[in-house]
Amino acid sequence: MGHLPPEVLEPVAAYFRALSEPTRLHILSLLRQGEYNVGELAQQCDYTAANVSRHLSVLRKHGLVARETRGNSVYYRIADPSVNALCDLVCGSILRQIEQSASQRAAFAALRAGASDSSHELP
Repeated sequence: MGHLPPEVLEPVAAYFRALSEPTRLHILSLLRQGEYNVGELAQQCDYTAANVSRHLSVLRKHGLVARETRGNSVYYRIADPSVNALCDLVCGSILRQIEQSASQRAAFAALRAGASDSSHELP
C-alpha cells in the first residue's frame, strides 16, 4: 500500500465504513452474482425495500455500486471490480480463521472426551 497522504486517509476510512455493515455486505454478495433491482434485493435479503435503498445509497456514494434505469426499474451492479477481490481476500481469510478455530475446538473436545473416558477405567 505504501505511504498514504493524509488527505486520502479519510476517504479510505469512509470506504471501509461503507463495507463495515453486514446488510451492505449481504447486498454486495448478491450483486456479485448479477444485477438486481431494489425489490429483488429486498426479497433475496429479506429486508424492506426502504432499508435496501438506504444501503444502496451508501454503497453508491462510495463508488461500490452503480445504477442503471431500465423502463420503470432501476438496476444495481458492482461498479468497482476491486470490491470483488477485496471481499475474496478478506472473506477467505476470515473463513479460514473460523474453520481453523472450529477444528481446534473439535480436537480439544475430542481430547477432553478421551480423557474423561479413560478416567472411568479400573486400574
